[in-house]
Parts: sequence; C-alpha cells; structure tokens
Amino acid sequence: MKVLIVDDEKHVRNAINLLADWKTYGITEVAEASDGEQAVSLIETLSPQIVLTDMKMPRKDGAELLTWLHTNRPHIKVIVISGHDEFEYVRHTIRTGGMDYLLKPVKADILNEALNNATNCWLKEEEARQRLTQQSIEVNEMKPHYVDKLLTDLVTGQTRRDLLNQLHEDIHMPMPLSSCSVAVLSISQLDQKLLEKFQGQTMLLFFIISNICNELLKSKGIAFRHLNSSSEIVIFYWDDRGSFTNLLKGIDDGIYATLNCRVHFGVATKRILAEQLSQAYIEASKALWSRNLLDYSSRVHVLGDTSIQLTRPLRLTTFEEQLRLTALSGKQEQFELITEKWLDHIRKLGIVTPEQLIEWDNEWDWMQIKWFESESKETHTIERETSRNDFSHPLHLNEDGLLQFEQLSDQMKNRLGAASKILTQLHKKDHLFIHDIAKYVENHFQEDISLQDVASRFFLSREYIARKFKQEYGVTLLDYLSRIRIDKSKILLHNPHLRIAQVAEMVGYQDEKYFSKVFKKLEGINPGEYRKDQA
Repeated sequence: MKVLIVDDEKHVRNAINLLADWKTYGITEVAEASDGEQAVSLIETLSPQIVLTDMKMPRKDGAELLTWLHTNRPHIKVIVISGHDEFEYVRHTIRTGGMDYLLKPVKADILNEALNNATNCWLKEEEARQRLTQQSIEVNEMKPHYVDKLLTDLVTGQTRRDLLNQLHEDIHMPMPLSSCSVAVLSISQLDQKLLEKFQGQTMLLFFIISNICNELLKSKGIAFRHLNSSSEIVIFYWDDRGSFTNLLKGIDDGIYATLNCRVHFGVATKRILAEQLSQAYIEASKALWSRNLLDYSSRVHVLGDTSIQLTRPLRLTTFEEQLRLTALSGKQEQFELITEKWLDHIRKLGIVTPEQLIEWDNEWDWMQIKWFESESKETHTIERETSRNDFSHPLHLNEDGLLQFEQLSDQMKNRLGAASKILTQLHKKDHLFIHDIAKYVENHFQEDISLQDVASRFFLSREYIARKFKQEYGVTLLDYLSRIRIDKSKILLHNPHLRIAQVAEMVGYQDEKYFSKVFKKLEGINPGEYRKDQA
C-alpha cells in the first residue's frame, strides 16, 4: 500500500514518518507533498490508498484537497492531522468522507490507530470492489452465451412473446420481425489444416468467425452459435433494403482475410416471418450439408441447386468384403489398389456432399467393429453415430471448402493399415494395440487428450477403443488418464512453492476447479487438504 503525507512544514512530515508503524499495516511506499496542489499531482501519478493531510497550507489548502479527493478519488482514505480544531474544518472532513481528524502534536498510538482503521477499511472495500469486478466479468462472459441460448430457442421453434421481447431488449431485434433471411455456416466444413491449427480451441474459432459476421451485420442482423449443434453458426438478416448475397460475400472475404480460408453458406430460399425461422433454419442447414464438394461455382447454396442429382447413393458397405480381405492381406500395394478403386467410384458420381462423407465414415466404423468382434468371437451391440455436425469426422476439405482426394486417399490407406494390424493381432490372440494406446496416454498425460484424439491417431473408432480398453484395464480410457494425472499431481503437491492452479496445469487440467473435483473423487479429499496432510 502507498501513503501520501501532505503538510507545508517539513518537520511535521518527518515526525509523522517516524511515529507511523508503516510495516505493520503493509505500507511499502510513503510520499510527501508540501501543499494541496502538489498533492493532486502526486495522487494522479502514484495512486496512494491513504492520504494524511494538514488543513492550512499555501496554494490549495486541506479543505480544497478534501473536496477534490471526494470528487475524483473517493476510494482513497483520508486522515486529517491539523493544529486547528475549528468545527467547520471537522464538519468539512466528515462531509467529504474523511476517516479521522487528529490534532497536532499527534501521538504515536493515536496515529497508528487511525492508520489501522484506514487500512482495514480500504482493504475491505477493495475486496468488495474486486468481487464486484469479477461478477461483472462473469456476467459479461455469460452474456454472449445467454444471447446464443435465446436465439437457439428461437431457431428451434419457440416464438413466445417474452422470448421475442427479450431479444428486442438485448440485441435490438425488430419488433415485430416482419421478414428475415437465414443462412448457416459450419465450422466443421472449414479447411482441415485450419481446424488442426485450432485443435482444442474450437470456442476461439467460433468467437473469431461470429465477430467477423457481426462486425459486418451491425444492426441489420446477428450471427450466433447454434447451441444444439456442435459446429453451426446461424445468421439472421432483417434489413430488407440490402442484398443478403452481397453481405455473405463480405463475410466470406472477411474470414478469408483473417483465417485464409473460404466458407460456404446454406441459405433459405425466401425471406420469412419470425414464426417460420425454425423451418428456414432447417432448409438452410440442409442446403449446406447437401452441397456439392466438387463444385467450384458458388459458396452460397440453396436446396435443389446442384446440377447433378444422385439416383442411388454410393455405399461403402458395397466394398466391405473387398476391404476386409485387403486389410487381412497386410500388403501396402493392395491398400493402394482398393483405395484407388473406391476413389474412382466417387469421381464418377460428379457430386459428393458433406453428408455423404460422414455417412461413409459411419459405415467404416460399423464395418471395422464387426470385423474385429467377429475375429475375437465376441458379441456386442454396435452403435452408429449419425450426427453430421460431429467434429470427429474430418471432411478433408481445402481452404476453398472443396474435397481433397489426396487426403481422402491417405485416410483410407491409413485405416486399412490400422485395421490390418489389429486383425493380425486378433488372430494371434494378442491385444498389443491397447497397450500402445495406454503407453501413448502415459507419455502425453499433460496434453488435452480426448477419446476422439486417440481414435484419430490410431485410425480406430472411438467405440472399439473404449470397449477394448475397458476389457483390458478394467477402467475407461479417460478414467485411466485421470488416475495418471492425479498420481503425478500428488508428487507435485509436496512442493509448497507450487500453487494448486500451477499443479493442475502441469498435469493437464486448465480448470483448477475441475482438477479439484477429479482429485477429490479419486482421493476422497481435495488437493489443499492432501497438501496439509503431507506437510
């Protein structure tokens, strides 16, 4: 804490300095001023928490200084030390928020008692200010999520009057909403290299793209994260005077300038009323997910605008037996031949949609589990995932949002190689790949590891890894990871110089509260209690 002594007599300032027990009250810096005018200059520079001032001084006197402090620095605690006991001086001190009025010559015990009261009062008020600031920060952090929640309710079919009124108040959405254009873009349909760059920071990517959209929309509309979807941003545009297509082009250019990738939009075919927003969203989303990934002509898509329609969808399961035998062969040249054959069929389609890529991924997972469980003579229920918004399905798109055949080819060959390795192990009744996964987790426990990260690295489905890991180790993979992290943290907690937040971060937890929750679940006590027990 800092203190400023204001008195025109040098010997008085020296006496106060000698009498005050600064160290006891946590005061580390003491400045001096000879009058109120110099005091104001020092206060603006040093920002002291406590001011000790005389009343009668040249230029700006104590009364004027008190008035200035009350107006400009009301948080500063003021103690008056004066040789005059006039009632007007005392009353002015009280009116302007002064803490105490001491008469010269001041005694050490009286001065230190006043300092004690002033420091305690300032610390309590500062704690309250910090608490209010933190609450304000939390409210500001929650507000975007709150608005996203309101808009998600609206787009999922809720058009209650109170909901519309709240949106009018929070985002100035017109009331009534006479007409509106709707578009949808998906984070998961961005350039794969960009998604890898933002791996583990998906919320940051949502934030950047939403900000770009809203900077261009201004008061003409709003872009928000659809909370019921893991990847979609929805755009409402209610200005009927401007061109929606031109606005989307501007958003695309803004995203390209910032992230060096293009985005594609699914758009509802006509402007609609507030009551029709949910239908318009469904139409726009379907247009986005059924777009042709081989078409370079446009980045704005509506339903039915593809020049080629599929009469029969291409199924990966058509090639199931060939793929299984290829995996069993263990030959790289066979992997390449079957992959090229599969890609030839895709090229002949002339149209490939994001939905088709995800469906092929789901089919691969389904076939893979069936092969493995058939070889291991085990029967389990196979659950297939069908969410087209799931980030677990890499779409292998380039910076223009178009399909990259080279990456699709590499994915198939890698999958065949991984399947071949496991099928061979299963024939030997050996589950070494699970031990490889366990070793990977042990060596990378400090990183942000998810089941999907492991699945992608070992080219296996999440369901298969989860089931086999539990069979081999008796716990889930994530529980296994938690056990490793907590055991490491127990070693680090013996170091009293490491804060618990630092320990949490060192073992892979970015959230100290979540770390404490996991620690208590596994150890029965929280990290702080564990540290005390070991002391």
